[in-house]
Amino acid sequence: MIPALMPNYNRCDVALERGEGAYAFAADGTRYLDFMAGIAVNCLGHAHPHLVAALKAQAEKIWHCSNIFPIPGQERMAERLVAATFADTAMFCNSGVEAIECGLKMIRKYHDENGNPNRYRIICTLNSFHGRTLAAISAGGQDKLTDGFGPDVEGFDHVAFNNLNELRAAITEDTAGILVEPLQGEGGITPATADYLRGLRAVADEFGLLLMYDEIQCGMGRTGTLFFHEQLGVAPDIMAVAKGIGGGFPIGACLAVERAGEVITPGSHGTTYGGNPLAMAVANAVLDIILEPGFLDRVRDVSDRLRAALESLTAAHPAVFAEVRGVGLMLGIKCVAPNTDIIARLRANKMLTVGAGENVVRLLPPLIIEQSHIDEAVAILDQTATEIEAGND
Repeated sequence: MIPALMPNYNRCDVALERGEGAYAFAADGTRYLDFMAGIAVNCLGHAHPHLVAALKAQAEKIWHCSNIFPIPGQERMAERLVAATFADTAMFCNSGVEAIECGLKMIRKYHDENGNPNRYRIICTLNSFHGRTLAAISAGGQDKLTDGFGPDVEGFDHVAFNNLNELRAAITEDTAGILVEPLQGEGGITPATADYLRGLRAVADEFGLLLMYDEIQCGMGRTGTLFFHEQLGVAPDIMAVAKGIGGGFPIGACLAVERAGEVITPGSHGTTYGGNPLAMAVANAVLDIILEPGFLDRVRDVSDRLRAALESLTAAHPAVFAEVRGVGLMLGIKCVAPNTDIIARLRANKMLTVGAGENVVRLLPPLIIEQSHIDEAVAILDQTATEIEAGND
């Protein structure tokens, strides 16, 4: 008999009741070092006082009014994002996949309005993840996402990640754009190379395509810069943002250059809840912290120290861990032992992590971690590896 709550998640047996900084607490009081941060969402940790104050203050004013009315928080947030990024304009929504949908529609409408309605196909990469709507799973290029939901949404072609030759060969007269994660998350914590992104930009310009990035997971300071592509020096035309932008509150955004964004006119796209006053109060509070002078410098420093410690740990346990991957505080350890077993054992040892493709354990701590959290995480990982090597239950 099906339970009242639809069983679409394989949930663990820990119910989290509250959080404080880098720690989450179960109902029985058990404390966990949280190195998954809600899957890269709680970028400033749990119950950050600045975010809590912003949410409380707005909650006493107005929660929702719909986008029929001007929302000053949207205008402020958009202006700040435009000032800090490649973009000329931004639209707010509720989630990463909604930001993806906005960008996909933008690509198609751009070519339609420029007299090329036949140009609708978008080249994506294998092993990517863009969300779970029908269009997003079709764009993702993973059979495990589309199985049972066929036929796939028409209009997506797939090539290998970091492979320019395959991408160039896939272009046809119907190609409209390119969609890529500059740093693949769910697929296994695999970064694009600078040469690859430069090549994508050159190909897009040569063939009149729009280049779209998915920085839903790797954005908002997680890699040590506001967005990962900044480190590689190659800007897109469109970018989907979510997760960390709300610090735990459901928010997404689609950023665009003028020529792409101007095709989204009244009636062409919209959202009931997206960018409501509560969401914008929290998003602006998140940006307050991330854009503080020195904040991202500190993220880079702590991430360098964490990675060095993980490299030493991996070298000490070659029967359990194979390599460290990723950038900044979006890290992964490719495992020898099954990553599901390691994640469960880490949780038993009071540390929360999450898996990824290619047998990777993702480490996505809040950006506010300190050396004590690094030391604690490495100690738990070391204990866990030692237990696995010894065959302990």
